[in-house]
Amino acid sequence: MSTVMNDTAFLAKGYTISTDKSLLDFDVIYNYLSTESYWAKGMPADKLKTAIENSICFGIYQHNKLAGFARVVTDKATFAYLCDVFILDAHRRQGLSKWLVQTIIGHPELQGLRRWALATADAHGLYRQFGFTELTNPERWMGIYQPYTI
Repeated sequence: MSTVMNDTAFLAKGYTISTDKSLLDFDVIYNYLSTESYWAKGMPADKLKTAIENSICFGIYQHNKLAGFARVVTDKATFAYLCDVFILDAHRRQGLSKWLVQTIIGHPELQGLRRWALATADAHGLYRQFGFTELTNPERWMGIYQPYTI
């Protein structure tokens, strides 16, 4: 497991993590995912609203203002897919992404799962710290990819 700054250090800087969806700033999340991310560029707003409604969402806030986000698609028994993870530029390089992933992995509703999955183009080092590895037997995995039209 990764060593991250403890909760007290983040709390002292005004940061909190919450799964309360009423605190999420949809406009900030939508702007980042649909215009800045490489994985969800062009995502329609209605698709994101549905995705948020049907996921466990984690917001990082500094003084009640969104600083980062992630969501988990899961059955809460056997499988979880970690996705849409980001920290806004102004809040990067403080260890917040590590704190976020640590919080997600430790969430009470996500314990005892048989498998976690995620996809990343550039954050392998972050996720390896928490036990993620390349897929075992990738030849067994299949998918359908239908990109958003921009």
